[in-house]
Amino acid sequence: MDISVVIPLYNEEESLEELYAWIKRVMTENRFSYEIVFVDDGSTDASWQVISKLREKDPNIRAIRFQHNYGKSPALFCAFQKVSGDVVITMDADLQDSPDEIPELYRMIRYEGYDLVSGWKKKRFDSILSKNLPSKLFNATARRVSGIKLHDFNCGLKAYKNEVVKNIEVYNDMHRYIPILVKNAGYTKIGEKVVRHQPRKYGKSKFGMNRFVNGYLDLMTLSFLNKFGKKPMHFFGLWGSLMFLIGLIAVIAVGAIKIYDMNHGNPYRLVTESPYFYIALTMMILGTLLFLGGFIGELISRNSPERNYYRITEEI
Repeated sequence: MDISVVIPLYNEEESLEELYAWIKRVMTENRFSYEIVFVDDGSTDASWQVISKLREKDPNIRAIRFQHNYGKSPALFCAFQKVSGDVVITMDADLQDSPDEIPELYRMIRYEGYDLVSGWKKKRFDSILSKNLPSKLFNATARRVSGIKLHDFNCGLKAYKNEVVKNIEVYNDMHRYIPILVKNAGYTKIGEKVVRHQPRKYGKSKFGMNRFVNGYLDLMTLSFLNKFGKKPMHFFGLWGSLMFLIGLIAVIAVGAIKIYDMNHGNPYRLVTESPYFYIALTMMILGTLLFLGGFIGELISRNSPERNYYRITEEI
């Protein structure tokens, strides 16, 4: 099979038939063999009924329905386990992504050897203050942290090699950082294509402003796990040891200053009356806790079922 199209959705009953007809036309014109995988993320409208009717007419349609709204990442994860096309293309169900981009995305993966091609909505029809400006800041931060030179990490329109989606785990809200997950999995040929962004025709956006705050927190999590996920002691142990050492030196300094003043007849006060003593003691305690946190993390990592899981690409 040439292409699997994955469409996660939540309450998009009005757009589904039009989107399906558009995709089918593109596939027919280009003579692609294909499947369309709809993932109904717990919709409360008639989305599932619409998908069921489409499935009756077209056996190329497959569908997954969640009991309630889990989120876009779980929807993609479940769909990626089931796709069988050589090239996997994801797009949103709101008609803001154009299926006319599919042939070129397919060509870039199939014939130019990209592992992932991410869409770039260079010209957007969203609000400047609520989406465009926060999106630019978000993408600039993601580029700086990851080293991946993409303009639009969170674009729903992406194309992948089949083996790529089988070897990444999209969890929580990490769909925003799929290019980073792909890079961390060892697939480094990541490209970008300018794609057309269309005004929303039906309904309203399902994502609020909180996605930007959550996005930065997820980026920090992903960056930390990539560097220290299997070696937590390298982070917690290092900083814990430094804090404990600085606190210990400070305690010794406070005591030494008191002894010096006593021996030279200078006025002095009890060590426990010095604020520096408590600051130093707090640093020693925090340093110990950080070190213990790293040690516990190492024990958890040691007992992880994936501690010795490595992707072997060739063996002769």
